[in-house]
Amino acid sequence: MLRNVLGQFRMIAILEGISFLVLLFIAMPLKYMMDMPQAVAVVGAAHGVLFVMYGLWLVVVKFKYRWSILKTGIAFLASFIPFGTFVLDRKLKEEAA
Repeated sequence: MLRNVLGQFRMIAILEGISFLVLLFIAMPLKYMMDMPQAVAVVGAAHGVLFVMYGLWLVVVKFKYRWSILKTGIAFLASFIPFGTFVLDRKLKEEAA
């Protein structure tokens, strides 16, 4: 999976999606229900790094594989929707096969 740029992008997308879900469904409730803001600080920082990596690799993939603006935009929007990067990964996996 990590042998090419698209595989690397897929791996980053999965990690970014996991970090987003952990932030939304674990860290945020811990912060506001249990008064534990440290969870958001740690998970939020990790998610921020992964989100930036996702954006950078998306640009590389766009030019290397000559993705259209529409396809690139959909991939970018997928990072803002919970479970969006997992749906994107499934589509990319089907496309590669």
